[in-house]
Amino acid sequence: MIVTLLTLFFAPLSAQPSASSYVDLTGAAEQSVHAVVHIKTQFQYRTSGWEDFFGGSFWDDFFDFSMPGLAQDQIALGAGSGVIISPDGYIVTNNHVVEDAVEISVTLNDRREFPATVVGTDPQTDLALIKIDCEHLPYLTFGNSDNVRIGEWVLAVGNPFNLTSTVTAGIVSAKARNLDILGENSTIESFIQTDAAVNQGNSGGALVNATGELIGINSAIASQTGYYTGYSFAIPANIARKVVGDLKEYGEVQRAVLGISFRPIDQSLATELGLDEVKGIQVVSVAEDGAAGQAGIMQDDIILLIDNQEVNTTSELREVMTIHSPGDHVNVVCLREGKQLALPVVLFNEDGDTQLHYNK
Repeated sequence: MIVTLLTLFFAPLSAQPSASSYVDLTGAAEQSVHAVVHIKTQFQYRTSGWEDFFGGSFWDDFFDFSMPGLAQDQIALGAGSGVIISPDGYIVTNNHVVEDAVEISVTLNDRREFPATVVGTDPQTDLALIKIDCEHLPYLTFGNSDNVRIGEWVLAVGNPFNLTSTVTAGIVSAKARNLDILGENSTIESFIQTDAAVNQGNSGGALVNATGELIGINSAIASQTGYYTGYSFAIPANIARKVVGDLKEYGEVQRAVLGISFRPIDQSLATELGLDEVKGIQVVSVAEDGAAGQAGIMQDDIILLIDNQEVNTTSELREVMTIHSPGDHVNVVCLREGKQLALPVVLFNEDGDTQLHYNK
């Protein structure tokens, strides 16, 4: 790495890019810092008193009881970032930033501070929608994260280590990353990976493109220390737009399912099946009364595309399904016995129908 840096530094003058080849990110930075907020939270928990008395949790491993005389309520503080997505005070952030908080305050870029209320949360995508009582706010518009390209310049905007309005730059390193960090089988992970520096406190902040569009919500870093070590991950804007839209309108996210179990095609499976390319997912089983079954999708079909989006991994399939609702019509392209089929599918919810649920 040092050699690479030195080589770049001492490259001949003729090899340097011209000024016109640089991407100007100043406009995107100026626009986004005004729409990214600092979120401060308070959490309340009750200690047993035992660990306070003995100065640690060692005894709790052996004795499951509390000492009423010593038990007391404790307050923990947290901090993160959020993105204003409408002029009337709706803010998207990570679920883990506000989950179980008893008090949430939002500080704007101009240092005004407001109490915030939770509109809705979605642990499956680690997203939350909160609101402050304020009008005429600067905000970011969602871009189309499907159009994000590997190698594209992006900015990460947030409040790492309580350093407000911090902007870092990097490129998109990969898409549809599944890190298994949310800890549940039903979670939906399809991260945009970047090398823009993201640290503690950036959670819930903005990932924007060179034109200032919101293309992701910063959520995680790849690190054993808790500090940035070269890679960071953001929830794609298309997922965030769908989730917060549902939370605002229905109070919960409307989940669409195909009603299949599947496995991604790898090289060995492609060879076994006699496939020319390592693409798609193989249908292992089909729920007879599910959306796929009703549309004629069969066991051993190879699903290649859903609404013109490639589905080669679990992450890609989950991302495509997450942006749809029960009742949506999608076009599924399958490979069956060497022939491609285009099948129209009406998506169902987990109950096996097209009804939308309200939780408001």
